[in-house]
Amino acid sequence: MPHLTTTGTRLSATGAAELGIGIPGYAHPLLAPTEWGELARPGAPLHWAVLNVADGPGTRPDPHCLEAAGRLRNAGVKVLGHLDLGHGSRPFGDLIGDAQRFADWYRVDGFLLDHCPSGAADLPAVRRATATLEVVLEHADGGHLVLGHGVHPHPGYAGIADQMVTFLGSWADYRWSQVAEWTADHPPERFVHLVHGVPRTHLDEAVRIARWQGAGTIFFTDRTGDRSGDREGRTDPFAALPGYWDEIVSRIGPGVSE
Repeated sequence: MPHLTTTGTRLSATGAAELGIGIPGYAHPLLAPTEWGELARPGAPLHWAVLNVADGPGTRPDPHCLEAAGRLRNAGVKVLGHLDLGHGSRPFGDLIGDAQRFADWYRVDGFLLDHCPSGAADLPAVRRATATLEVVLEHADGGHLVLGHGVHPHPGYAGIADQMVTFLGSWADYRWSQVAEWTADHPPERFVHLVHGVPRTHLDEAVRIARWQGAGTIFFTDRTGDRSGDREGRTDPFAALPGYWDEIVSRIGPGVSE
């Protein structure tokens, strides 16, 4: 399975992987054309962007999503399909069926496994899923897999995917968060932090926390909402560009040092 440092992540002068951005899933390209257009802008420090057509790949190829995915790939941005593990409740056959449709229709470069379990008891099932997804992604040399735990999982998960989302939540929680000791045994490119409600005035502080805690991929936004539970009746804070998109790109883009 390829890791970030072998798939296009810039390296600093010291050889360390630089901080970059992962897009956890904007709204449909018809609803968020500006957002999807910005992702193809040359020079943006993007590691990947998640495509979520309709809580998965949908029932048929979507021409607007096909166009958006193709534009990103042409710009050198990895496109990941969104797969919901339902905290371990998703039937294996349904999961792999959605993955195959993502691969066949959109030629995705990998997957974000949202609502991924984090306990030791679920590790064998998730390991089985990731091994099968690598086969589905044979066209992409095994692809890029991100486990969307949202918390620090059992350390055994570090060996079965390229990256893990070890924080997903609000700025109020992030600024006082603690990193698990076992993460020190792994390089920053293995860890992803997704934080909403980050005020513009605290953006520098948020970037410092990410670096102190050893994250290699981040997404910060000033938008607020709730990503837990069902979509109905809630606002996804990651569905649109943050108000300070240009600022965060300039802070961690090419030539920006710590």
